[in-house]
Amino acid sequence: MNFDHFMDYQTTGFGGLPDVTEHSNIRRTISRQNSTSNSDSGGEIASIQKSKVNFNDSKSPSDVSDALAGDVVAAVAAKAKRKSQKASQQHGSGGGGHMVGGSRVGQHKLTGRNSCVIGLTLVVAMSLLAIAATLLYQHFVMAPSRNSHTQRLKIVKRILRDVPLVDGHNNFAWNVRKYAHSSLELVHVSNDINHKSMWVRPAWAQTDMERLKMGQVGVQVWSAYVPCEAQGLDAVQLALEQIDIIRRLTDMYHQDTVLVQSSKDIQMAQRQGLISSLIGIEGGHAIGSSLGVLRSFYSLGARYLSLTHKCDVSWAGSSSTAIDAGLSQFGKAIIREMNRLGMMIDLSYSSDNTARDVLSSTRAPVIFSHSGARQLCNSTRNVPDDILRLVAENGGLIMISFDSEDVACGRQSRLKDVVDHIKYIRTIAGIQHIGLGAGYDSIELPPIGLEDVSKYPDLLATLLEDPNWSEEDIAMLAGKNFLRIMETVENVRDYWKRAAIQPIEQTEPQPKSQCAYMAS
Repeated sequence: MNFDHFMDYQTTGFGGLPDVTEHSNIRRTISRQNSTSNSDSGGEIASIQKSKVNFNDSKSPSDVSDALAGDVVAAVAAKAKRKSQKASQQHGSGGGGHMVGGSRVGQHKLTGRNSCVIGLTLVVAMSLLAIAATLLYQHFVMAPSRNSHTQRLKIVKRILRDVPLVDGHNNFAWNVRKYAHSSLELVHVSNDINHKSMWVRPAWAQTDMERLKMGQVGVQVWSAYVPCEAQGLDAVQLALEQIDIIRRLTDMYHQDTVLVQSSKDIQMAQRQGLISSLIGIEGGHAIGSSLGVLRSFYSLGARYLSLTHKCDVSWAGSSSTAIDAGLSQFGKAIIREMNRLGMMIDLSYSSDNTARDVLSSTRAPVIFSHSGARQLCNSTRNVPDDILRLVAENGGLIMISFDSEDVACGRQSRLKDVVDHIKYIRTIAGIQHIGLGAGYDSIELPPIGLEDVSKYPDLLATLLEDPNWSEEDIAMLAGKNFLRIMETVENVRDYWKRAAIQPIEQTEPQPKSQCAYMAS
């Protein structure tokens, strides 16, 4: 294979590898148009205009009906005009046909032909009007109404039969590790009333299989969360133990959920009526500054890594610390390896400089697994407007947190606060770049109206109150956008595999510790 053309794409730390993602050219133009079309000219979130960029551009039934009716009127008018012109020509020509029995043979033929044309025109016109009437009837009478919350919930239920609802972040596994000492058999996850459980549903226990099904969740990303206090100690072990919990959970409840590792797996699980369980790792210190550990996590099923948590790592800065550090050279090597593996890069908790460095380096779209809009709430997890626009250009995704710290600046939040963040980010980044990442089982004060995982349909039904939100918009927010990101990340991986791009081995000097057998 000839790699000479790679030299046109030189990027620090990537050895001249090309930007092969589908979003690199076309999607960046679309994203800019999308952001512009979604901008709120009056500055009010409530008056957000509907995005003009959709996956399936098509005219509504009422548009089709208007067009058909216009065609009918135009056709009849044209026929009448031509008939009038022909009649005038015949009348003025005088003696254009032979006289038989006091009448002109040519005029008889012309009159018969005109009668056929008029009759045919009327038949066509009546057919077109019948089609237009049918479409209007279907649009205004048979189409599901959006007037009541119950009617909107029915629409949401229908959408989620075809499009899996994706929640990008849930801390259930950490709670099992911390409070049940990794013993799943002690945890009440099913609806079996005879189940002997120590799980007395504290305020932060917002997830179980029954409520996931009530919420029509199609994809649950289970986070393997590693506290900052474990950095340099047992961080890798804590991550591995939670990956084990997630894998055992899917085995124990195999009739409800299945562990997935690709976008195709998700589509298959959706067809089988199963919840897709996906693994994400929260906290870059979980890899112990080792590319080998990163690759091992991927082999075990981890499909995204949050680069930081509330602490800096040696190769990337956190948004929770005073110094706005960016990526080191080793950090760029980690981004490159994640692109090669097909592992999604999660920038929730990353510093602004880290986010910008990643967005200028990555060859694949990124995600913010559970964040909000910093313009509405100055939370460390939230994203400023300029980075929202960069994410749109990258083709990435901001998945909305439900945590009151993020959506209501620490006060008790309500469903409307989450809606406000969704609508605001849509105005800046566009409909193609928003998703859901609630963060259940780590939220001390969930929003009123979104108390647990069963409440997702209420959120989507509330968005449908806004006439600027179409059913397709709801489908994109619920899951289509996330699936597109995952597929694109997999496409980059596959391209690099075909190009025979090999894994790299690079290390970063680590401080000496009594807990380490040998230095890197």
